[in-house]
Amino acid sequence: MNLRRTYFILPNLFTLGCVFCGFVSMCISSGARDARDLYEASLAVCFGYLFDTLDGRVARLTKTQSSLGLQLDSLADVMTFGAAPALLVYKWGLQSFGRWGVFIGFLYVAAGALRLARFNVLSMAAGDGHAKPGKFMLGLPIPAASAVLLSLVIVNYKVGGQFAIAHASVAVVVIVLSYLMVSRIRFRSFKDLRLSRKTIAVSVLLLCASWVIAVRLRPSFIFVFLMSTYVTLALTEELFFYRRRQREDAELRSSQARAAYAVEEAKEEKEVLRELGAFDSDEEDKPKGEPTR
Repeated sequence: MNLRRTYFILPNLFTLGCVFCGFVSMCISSGARDARDLYEASLAVCFGYLFDTLDGRVARLTKTQSSLGLQLDSLADVMTFGAAPALLVYKWGLQSFGRWGVFIGFLYVAAGALRLARFNVLSMAAGDGHAKPGKFMLGLPIPAASAVLLSLVIVNYKVGGQFAIAHASVAVVVIVLSYLMVSRIRFRSFKDLRLSRKTIAVSVLLLCASWVIAVRLRPSFIFVFLMSTYVTLALTEELFFYRRRQREDAELRSSQARAAYAVEEAKEEKEVLRELGAFDSDEEDKPKGEPTR
């Protein structure tokens, strides 16, 4: 028995565990009768976060990253962090909108699927065959988007909210999250974090703010605070650094255009020389009179 081959199964098993959590959440949401059922459906997706984090770490630890794992992970994310939260928030706050509520829920799923497809294309284009996010990610990650929705449902349950709350604000939140996922706004991946004074200071500040929220309000509000801070950070950075990034992109496009023009000009010069008989017909790249080897 080749134990090395069995290593490739381990991360995929964790990914399938994430799929299972999403399926359980959808089953609970579809038959939900009160706010507690939706709370339990939210907890099922929260367990999915655990499996989604572990599958990548196990793959890196066992050096079993593969294109299969990348595609399977994206399918799991669409189901657990796309379809499951969409059904959950539909039952919680969009059901009274009727068909429009269904469309808004679908909009979230579609945006999440498009975001993951774009992520896979960029990863494969990089030539590494698996996802290696850098300092920033293009568009709001679908786990973070689902975490915003789950935090609202969980907080609503903890404060004694009623079942099937339908507010226009819920629809607005879903639409905004859908846009952020397919946008070109850069969100931090936190994959390059290093222990430094800056990271320690930010961590202490977040811990202090979370402690104040837990004491003054409820511990469940901490989740909402952290996710809101993450989204606000990305939007603030985009606002302050938008012009600089536009200038960098313009310079990059200009350099690429100059390189493409140089290549095209070389091709045209070669065509002229060929027509003038500077190259042999059987060997285009070898000038006439040059001996062949």
